[in-house]
Amino acid sequence: MKNKKISYTAHEKGDVLTVSHRRFIQANAELVSVPFAAVRTSIASEKKDQGSIPVNLIDTDETKVVPTCSTFDCGGRCDIRAHVKDGVITRITTRLDHELDEEMPIMQACVRGRGYRKFIYDPNRLKYPMKRIGQRGEGKFERISWDEATTIIANKLTSITEKYGPACRYVSVNTAVIGGVSSGDKMLRRLLNITGGHLQYYHSVSMGNTAAATPYTYGVATSGSTLDTLADTPLVILWGHNPTETIFGHTNHYFQKMKKGGTKFIVVDPRYSDTASSLADQWIPLLPTTDNALMDAMMYVIVSEDLHDKVFIDRYTIGFDEENMPDGVPANESLVAYLTGVKDGIIKTPEWAEKITKVPANVIRQLAREYATTKPAALMQGWGPQRHICGERVARGSTILATITGNVGKKGGWAAGFSGVAGNKYLNGLDLGNNPVKEKISVMNWVQAADDASKVTPAEGLVNADKLNSNIRVLFSLAGNYLANQNPDINQAVKILADESKIEFIVSSDLYLTPSARYADILLPETSFMERWNIAYPWSTGSYFILSSKLIEPEFERRSDYEWIREVAAKLGVEQEFSEGRDEQEWIAHIMESNRQAMPKENLPTFEELKQTRKHLFKIPPYIAFEENIRDPENHPFPTPSGKIEIFSKRLYDMQHPEIPALSHYVPAFEGPEDKLIEKYPLQLITWKGKSRSNSTQYLNPELQEVQIQKLWINPVDAQKRKIKQGDLVRIFNDRGVSIIPAEVTQRIIPGVVAMPTGAWWQPDKNGVDRGGCVNVLTSSRKTPLAHGNSHQTLLVEVNKA
Repeated sequence: MKNKKISYTAHEKGDVLTVSHRRFIQANAELVSVPFAAVRTSIASEKKDQGSIPVNLIDTDETKVVPTCSTFDCGGRCDIRAHVKDGVITRITTRLDHELDEEMPIMQACVRGRGYRKFIYDPNRLKYPMKRIGQRGEGKFERISWDEATTIIANKLTSITEKYGPACRYVSVNTAVIGGVSSGDKMLRRLLNITGGHLQYYHSVSMGNTAAATPYTYGVATSGSTLDTLADTPLVILWGHNPTETIFGHTNHYFQKMKKGGTKFIVVDPRYSDTASSLADQWIPLLPTTDNALMDAMMYVIVSEDLHDKVFIDRYTIGFDEENMPDGVPANESLVAYLTGVKDGIIKTPEWAEKITKVPANVIRQLAREYATTKPAALMQGWGPQRHICGERVARGSTILATITGNVGKKGGWAAGFSGVAGNKYLNGLDLGNNPVKEKISVMNWVQAADDASKVTPAEGLVNADKLNSNIRVLFSLAGNYLANQNPDINQAVKILADESKIEFIVSSDLYLTPSARYADILLPETSFMERWNIAYPWSTGSYFILSSKLIEPEFERRSDYEWIREVAAKLGVEQEFSEGRDEQEWIAHIMESNRQAMPKENLPTFEELKQTRKHLFKIPPYIAFEENIRDPENHPFPTPSGKIEIFSKRLYDMQHPEIPALSHYVPAFEGPEDKLIEKYPLQLITWKGKSRSNSTQYLNPELQEVQIQKLWINPVDAQKRKIKQGDLVRIFNDRGVSIIPAEVTQRIIPGVVAMPTGAWWQPDKNGVDRGGCVNVLTSSRKTPLAHGNSHQTLLVEVNKA
C-alpha cells in the first residue's frame, strides 16, 4: 500500500453531511473493511470543495509496533503498543506478563486502552473547522477555512478584551488532555497570558475537597505513601475506593499481589463494585453521606474499649481529650467529649450509627476492633466520598481514625484518604508564563461568573480579589466536555451557554461533536494523541513518564491545537513570543531538555534517547508519608499551627461554620437521608466512574458501549415497591431534571440508593428529557463549605416506570 491514496466522497443532503464510501485498512496480512456509517450530527455543509477528499498517509515499508500511551484524564498510563503499517494503526496490543517491571509496574492496557483504534478511526470524528449557523446548542454548523476560523478567533479576542478587559476570558476544564506535559489548553493559557491574562480557576473536580480538608489535620494535602510499603499489610479498608474500574495507576497490581499474599480487604461502599467483587473479603454497604456516623461509632468502640494508641496520641496529637486541647477553646470540645456525649448528650454508639448508616451495630464493632487491633492497617479512602456536600468532613474523619490507631507515618499504615503520593517525581510541564489577572474562581463558579459576576464574592469562592470586574465573555473548551455534560445541573448551565448576551464568544476544539461542543460559535477538529507529540505521566501512584509520539498523520483538515493557536498568535502579533520559533515536536524536546537541566541527578534521557527508549522510570525508594515527622518530631514537626496532628483544628473552630466542625464528625447532609426532601424524593443517587470510559471520553466508541450499558442500578426491594422489573425503562427525576434509561435490578446496591455510571452524553428529547443517562441533569451545583468544591454525589431522586 505504499504511496496509495484512499479517498472518500461527501454529498450534501439538506444540512446533514454524510460520508458514503467504505474505508479499508490493512490489519496483519489481510484487509479488514470498516464501514463508514452516515454521520448524523446536523452539520450543515457548503458545496465548495466537496469532491474527492484525500487521506494523508505516512510512507512506511513494514508494520512497526510502537509503545505509546494516551494523555487522557485516566490514571493508568497503560502499556499501549500501536501497530502501524502504511501510516495506519492496524491494531493495538499490550505488554506480555513476563515484561512487567516490578520496580515500577506499568499496567497492561485495560478495555479502554484496547479500544483506542476504534476511537481514532470513528467516522463521527470532526473533520473540518466550522462556524455556528443556528441557535447555540442546536449543533448546526457550516464548514469554513482554517484561515477564517483563526481570523474570527483573533478578532473576537481583540474586540471583546478591549471592551471588558482580560479577566473576561476563561478556559474551561479540559480533562481529555491533562495527562501530558503539554496540551492545547496549556498553550492557549500561554497565549492569553502573553496578551493580558485570563480568569483562572482553582480546585480539582476529582479530589479538591480532600486536598482542602487534609491540611487541617496534617498541614499538607498530599498524605499517601508509595504502594510498595503496603506489601506486608495484613488489613486494607477501601472506603469508597474503586481502583478496579477507575484504574488508579498500578494500584491493582499491588492489591492483587497483596491479596495473594494473604492481606484481608474490606470494602465500605453503598455499591458492590468490581473492586469489591475482585478483592473484598467483606463488603460493608452504608447510606451515602453517613460515612462520618460510621467513623464516629468506630472511634467510640476503639476509645471505649481502650484500643486506641495512647502513646502515639500523647506524643503526636492535639485535640484527643480535654487535657490536650489548644488554648482559647472552651471545655467539652475534644474528641472524647464528643464520642461520649458530654458535648451534646448523644453517645456515639454503634446502635446510634446503625439507625443513620444502616450498617448493623455488630458489624460496626467488628470493623472498629479489627482496624484497631491489626498492626499495621491501611484505611484508604477513595475520591467518591469526598465528592459529597459533606466530603471535607469525611476526608478529615479518615485522618482521625488513622491517627488514633497509630497508623500515621508507619510502614504498612496509611495516613488518610487516597489523596496523592508525596514521594513521587514528575516532569515539569509547559511554561505558561505570568498571568497578570490574579483573581481566581472555584471551578464550580464559572456558571455564576458568566451569569452575574457580582455574585462571585470571597464568601462564594473568589480569591485574590473582593470582586470580579467582568462576567465571563469569552469561553474556550479544548478537549473538554465539562460545559454541558460533566458540569453539575446541566439544565442550569445550558441556559447561560445559550444566552449570547452573557457569553459572547465560545470556541470548542474536540474530536467529536460532544454535548458541550454543540454550544460553540467556532468548532475545530482536534487531533488524537496518536496524531501529535507529547510526554505523558500517570496519576499519583506512578513515578515514570512515557513518550506519546505522533504515529499517523491527521486525516481531512484536523489540526493540533498548537498549530491553530500559533496561527491566532501570529494574527495578534505575538507569534514569536508565543512559539519561540518551535513547532510542536520541538516544544516537547525543549520541555524534556529543560527537565534534564532542572534535575541533573535523575539522569533523564535526551529527547532523542527517549524516542528510542520510549519511557523513563524514576528509581525512587519506598516512601512513607510523615515518617520523618513521627521518627523525629522535634526536628520535623507537622506543618500545622501546633506542630502536631490536629484532631481538633483551632483554625476550623475559629471559622464557626456548622458544616465544617473543628472536630470532624457526622452532620446530617443536605439531600441526605435525614433531609425532609426525602419524603418527596426517597432515593439517594450516586455515580461511579465505569470501566468503559474516562469521564465522558470514548462514550461513542461502539466497542466500549457494549462493555457497559448505561443502566440505573436499583435494589429489588426498591424495584418491587415501584413495580419495576429487569430491563424496564425507568424515569429518574427530581426538581432539576429527568433522565430515562433501563433498570438493572440488583442486590449489588443497598436499599434506598440507586446508581448509574457517570460520563454518559446528555441526550435531551424535544421535551428536554435526557435519554442518554447523563446524571448531571439531576445533580446540584451546591458547593462544599470549605473548599467551595463540587458535591455532585449528594442528590435525592425518585424513580418510576417510564
